[in-house]
Amino acid sequence: MRKSCRRTAVLARRNLTEILRDPLGAVFLLAMPLLMEILFYFLFHGLTSQFEMSVLAPGIVVFSQAFLTLFSGLLISLDRGTSFLRRLYVSEARPHEFICGYLLALLPVSLCQSILFFVVGGILDRSLWSTDIPAGVLAGAATSFFFVGCGILCGSLCGEKSIGGVSSAVIVGQSVLSGMWFPTEGLSGGFLTLMKVLPFKNATDLVRCAVNGCDDPVAGILRPLAVVAAYTVAVFVAATLVFRHKSRGG
Repeated sequence: MRKSCRRTAVLARRNLTEILRDPLGAVFLLAMPLLMEILFYFLFHGLTSQFEMSVLAPGIVVFSQAFLTLFSGLLISLDRGTSFLRRLYVSEARPHEFICGYLLALLPVSLCQSILFFVVGGILDRSLWSTDIPAGVLAGAATSFFFVGCGILCGSLCGEKSIGGVSSAVIVGQSVLSGMWFPTEGLSGGFLTLMKVLPFKNATDLVRCAVNGCDDPVAGILRPLAVVAAYTVAVFVAATLVFRHKSRGG
């Protein structure tokens, strides 16, 4: 157990070093969602409550995490293109240690995203400080597991040239199916059911309810958390199986 934790820590430190060596990617993860937060707040917050900062900031936090899918997938696909992962495959490291090494390296990035967007949101709209921002950061950490897991799975399956197109499906899904840009109260039928079944809206609802509170903790917290957790477990199990297959020469 101790050796496994040591190997995971070494992998995480190496992966974090690789992330810091690519400042352009890190800026992209932070700068573009931040620009969207500022721009949409000033343009639309006076027109609809959908763009009030207490609603917009949690949505931007989860939306920015969708880019972690692309970022983590690209990191793994690049490692696959070199001899790094091939050397690890013949070492004593196990698939879950690989995956935890990537996950632990990306969690600080996710936390920086959440803190940055809430702090800037609070500067633009002081009423945000009266909400439960620490709970939002904690909920955002939970939802980030899903998006990082998607990136690990995509990076394990796809090459460097195809990872962008595959991971963009997650980014588009979070943008279109989360309800972050439009209210979902007026929707009905199959489209709303699809949104409730998929993890995107549930992740956004979870962070929003954590920040603003909710009248029904089951519907606002527990149910979205259960859906996101189920998808997270599924993608990590799939990623572990793929890693195991690759390590055996598949």
